[in-house]
Amino acid sequence: QRARRGGRTAAMAAPLKRCLVRRRDGREQHGLAASCLRELRDKASGVLAIDKAREPVTLVLAEDGTIVDDEDYFLCLPSNTKFVALAKNEKWSSKSLDSGTTWLSESVDEVDSATEKWKQLARQLKDDLSNIILMSEEDLQVLIDVPRSDLAEELAQSQTKIQVLQDTLQQVLDRREEERQSRQLLELYLEALKNEDSILSKVAESETVPRREMDVVDTGTSSTGTSAKTALSDQILAALKEKPAPELCLDSQDLELVLKEDTQALASALRWDKQKAEALQQACDQELSKRLQQVQTLHSLRSTSKGKKTLPWGDWPSSKRKK
Repeated sequence: QRARRGGRTAAMAAPLKRCLVRRRDGREQHGLAASCLRELRDKASGVLAIDKAREPVTLVLAEDGTIVDDEDYFLCLPSNTKFVALAKNEKWSSKSLDSGTTWLSESVDEVDSATEKWKQLARQLKDDLSNIILMSEEDLQVLIDVPRSDLAEELAQSQTKIQVLQDTLQQVLDRREEERQSRQLLELYLEALKNEDSILSKVAESETVPRREMDVVDTGTSSTGTSAKTALSDQILAALKEKPAPELCLDSQDLELVLKEDTQALASALRWDKQKAEALQQACDQELSKRLQQVQTLHSLRSTSKGKKTLPWGDWPSSKRKK
C-alpha cells in the first residue's frame, strides 16, 4: 500500500514530458505535456476527441508500434516522442510507419481481390471522409463503380447518402481530369512559343552568319551509362512515364515515394534527363502539399464543429455524376 502510494507521489512529482500524439488514421499531430503515462492517455483521449465508448486508449510508439503501458518505460523515453493513440479494437499496422502519408494504410491483410480492395478503401472513408483527397484516381474509380447497396451496407449508411458520396468521388475525379487537361493545354502553348522563338532565331542567324558545322554535344542522357537503382514499383514508373500529369493520378503515398527517390536514379529509370526528373518531383511535391493542406483544413473545420470525430456525411456537396 505504501509502495503504491509512493509510486503515485513520485509520478505526480515527476517533471512534465513533452510528447506528440495523433490518431492511427490521422496525420494531424498534437503536442502534449504529461508527468505520467496515465495523464498522457487521458489528455490524448480529450484532444483527439475519442469517444468514451471507444476507450480504453492504447498508446504505441509511432516509429514501430511498441505498446507503451509501463510507467518506468514511459519515463525513460526522450522528450517529443511520437505516439499513436489506438481506440478500442484498433490495431497498429507495420504499414502505418510515421513517415508522411503512409498512415492511410489499413491493418488488414494484403488485398487479393477487387472486392477486398473496395472494402479496404471504404473503411478508410468510414474512419475519415477527408481521405478522399489523398486517394489515387484508380481508387476513386473503384469506389464509384461499387454498387450503391453494397457500399451502403459496408458503411452502414443510407443509399441516399451513398449517392452523395459517390457523386463527391466523381467530382474529385472530374476536377483532376480538368486540371490535367488545363496543364496539357498550357504545355502545348509554351512548347509552341518555344518552337516559334527557335525558328525565328535560326532564321535570323542564317541571314547574318554563314552556316557552319555544329559540334555534337553529349547531354549525358544516354541510356548506355550506368543506371542507378530505384525503389519505385513498375506500376508507379509506368504511370510516371506514360500518363500526362502523373502526379494527379497517384495516391499521396506514391507521391511521397517519388519525392524520396534520388533524382538521378529516377531520371535513369524513366530514361529522362535530370532536369525533367526534377520537374516531375517538383510537381509531385506541389500536388502532395496541396492535398495535405486540404486535409488539414478539413480537420480544422471538423475540430471546431462540436468535436465530431468524422466529417458529417450530409455536408458533402452533391454533383451531377458523369456517366
